[in-house]
Amino acid sequence: MPSTELPLIYDLTLEDLTAWARAHEEPAYRARQIWEGLYRHLWDKPEDFSPIPARLRQALAASFSFRPLEPVTTLVSTDGETHKTLFRLADGVQVETVRMRYMRRRTLCISTQAGCAMGCAFCATGQMGLQRNLSAGEIVAQVLYYARWLRQQGERVTNIVFMGMGEPFHNYDATMQAIDTLNHPRGMALGARRMTISTVGLVPQIRRFTRERRQVNLAISLHAADDELRSALIPVNRRWPLAVLMEAVREYTAATHRRVTFEWALIRDRNDTPAQAQRLVRLLRGMLAHVNLIPLNPTPGFAGQATSRRRARAFCEIVRRGGIPCTVRLRRGVDIQAGCGQLASRPPERLDFVLQSD
Repeated sequence: MPSTELPLIYDLTLEDLTAWARAHEEPAYRARQIWEGLYRHLWDKPEDFSPIPARLRQALAASFSFRPLEPVTTLVSTDGETHKTLFRLADGVQVETVRMRYMRRRTLCISTQAGCAMGCAFCATGQMGLQRNLSAGEIVAQVLYYARWLRQQGERVTNIVFMGMGEPFHNYDATMQAIDTLNHPRGMALGARRMTISTVGLVPQIRRFTRERRQVNLAISLHAADDELRSALIPVNRRWPLAVLMEAVREYTAATHRRVTFEWALIRDRNDTPAQAQRLVRLLRGMLAHVNLIPLNPTPGFAGQATSRRRARAFCEIVRRGGIPCTVRLRRGVDIQAGCGQLASRPPERLDFVLQSD
């Protein structure tokens, strides 16, 4: 955790704020006013809280930090639909956050850790290793930054994917607290089903997530349908191989009746073959599942190449013929290294890339 002079206000739950207000001999409704100011009105400094008395605004300023992150630089994709911001946190650690614009959606891709300990071979975040977990408030603050920006455009955040830097289930408690804050009816009131959390397959946390019966969408970064290949790409598979992972996922779907999305980065001549597609069909047969394919995004530490459009379509068709819904996802922000697996705490730069058609 970062060491700061004052605690971060976004790390507090509404119950924490209520206890703080009572300690200052204020009624509980003052805490609700502060909470609504933070998450409904998007106020970001004590002087904004005009509905509460001046003495309480002064107490807020003396008690809490309101500035958990500072934007360092932002890049905009050539099509204008994707923004990526590099943030510096209070202790100097840096993370990246992405905003994506679709026809009806304004989606944020949020980081839960600075770096990542999972070490996935093709992921820039995994290549840098884990620096530290983010606090719940630091996770929420990324959403608030872009929520304020979108409000100035007359728009709002519609969806959040916890697929940025880090493994969300490796920082489980902070990630879930952040989700609860964003979902709170007195704040942003963002529906749980408008949020998706992605994991490489931390089985104990998947089982905990199942027990909690949350309505947040679950996505599994799969990328291979046999243990040898998956272990080479995703080292955590050596601890929880496919049979164990799939058992946990089936427990989840049986308990919640929720569909699971399986993410698959298509790497030319490694996991984009008909044989891998057929293995995937056998692995998922009978499950409430959807497969989300995306050609590999380039990263500095991985020599693999993206599949072609033709091979992606062929892979998808095999999966569909096997009775499993499958889509090839639209790539966004690859030219500014804002695509899946490309985020890292470095100054953003542009890339030239071409996705081959054959």
